[in-house]
Amino acid sequence: MTKIIAILNQKGGVGKTTIATNVASRLFIDGYKVLLVDSDPQGSARDWHAIGSSDIPVVAIDRPTLEKDITKLSDSFDYIIIDGAPQLTDMAVSAIKVANIIVIPVQPSPYDIWASSDLVDIIKHRQQVSDGKLKAVFCISRKITGTLLGAEVIEALQGYSLPVMNSFTSQRIVYAKSAASGHSVFATDNNDGREEITNIVTELKTIL
Repeated sequence: MTKIIAILNQKGGVGKTTIATNVASRLFIDGYKVLLVDSDPQGSARDWHAIGSSDIPVVAIDRPTLEKDITKLSDSFDYIIIDGAPQLTDMAVSAIKVANIIVIPVQPSPYDIWASSDLVDIIKHRQQVSDGKLKAVFCISRKITGTLLGAEVIEALQGYSLPVMNSFTSQRIVYAKSAASGHSVFATDNNDGREEITNIVTELKTIL
């Protein structure tokens, strides 16, 4: 059965595409049939695919028909990763309806925490009407190692009553450099970055 993972946050610049492309790459390396859906009109995931050599198929579905379109494609893939659009558009709502799990990347910043409230409200409403079948988790993005801010962010996020993943990404230049060449961290020799993404994928598998 196809698992659909939507990477969503109404705030831009939180690392949605970084997590989406790297998670898709890890799953593809592990031998799964993976589809990456770019629902952002800016087309960051499409740009990543166009300049690189990834064999992961990437399709653009940046219309409110996202839910119906993905349902038609789901039988052909083990995992579908949705790189969500910023702002709470109809596309984001459609992604929430079709996903098995929502991953909300949040940087260690109070602005990111505050910006998540509307998205969390929509997710919780969906969880109620779907009898709790939809899962949702926060994922700390671009964590700055050696600071207390990460712990403070986790404590603040717990106020939303959604789980915070143990796995995270750190502020690493390798993510930007690999993306700029259309690759994932798995095309580099940066073991720390590779381990972070592998941990995220392993934890998501466990949750699903």
